[in-house]
Amino acid sequence: MFDSILVVCIGNICRSPMGETLLRAALPDRNVSSAGIAALVGHPADPLTLAVLPEQCAQLEAHRARQLTSSLCRSADLILVMETAHKRAVESIDASARGKIYRWGEWGGFDVPDPYRRPQLAFEQALTLIRQGLELWLPKIKG
Repeated sequence: MFDSILVVCIGNICRSPMGETLLRAALPDRNVSSAGIAALVGHPADPLTLAVLPEQCAQLEAHRARQLTSSLCRSADLILVMETAHKRAVESIDASARGKIYRWGEWGGFDVPDPYRRPQLAFEQALTLIRQGLELWLPKIKG
């Protein structure tokens, strides 16, 4: 059972907040959080993240980026990263996390490209992939 799920990207202001917010809405009984490999610590979610998820604005407006730590990795039952390269980066922060790190798009065979500093269309495309990954993960997480 995955009671504690950590969603990880680079800056923790675009993709992982989107994933965290949607996963938390789908699994209200689970502990879902997010962090960044090279987080823009303390920064709010990117304005375009809020623009593409207006129905989740309240949650996203409260978001503040935080740095991924070994402690966060150890407390998570499942760590979902946005890109293949993020797996290695998470393992370099906490080698004991190996075996519980998977791509958000694991079951669809895709990465979620970083929309940071790109037009809104890139954020919309990232959100589409995040929604696809969520639908593929939910049956596995719910058991």
